[in-house]
Amino acid sequence: MTHDTVITKAARSSHAAEQLRTALDDLGITADVHQGHGVTLLSVWVDLLVWSDGFRFMWWNGEYSMRTGRRKYAAHTAGNPATAAHRIAARYTDLRTTRSAPAPTAATQAAPL
Repeated sequence: MTHDTVITKAARSSHAAEQLRTALDDLGITADVHQGHGVTLLSVWVDLLVWSDGFRFMWWNGEYSMRTGRRKYAAHTAGNPATAAHRIAARYTDLRTTRSAPAPTAATQAAPL
């Protein structure tokens, strides 16, 4: 893998994630975007982390496999971020009604400058 390949993957995943972030923002949902190693993550809510490789978005759908006990994931093509945002918004709404954000602690709060 060449350095140019890594840059291309990073740019593709970052571009897709920014499009999704904008689509989520249009729905009133704020997400933080973090990029690294060719994958971009969108932190949306507690237990709602979306990642993209530039081709698809993936997130935990809230279910576990009966056979393996592992988490089951939802996926959507990165070519349609608006529809992906609506699916993620549905999961966000579900999480907001069943799980509140943890209260800030001294360890998670920024130290004064």
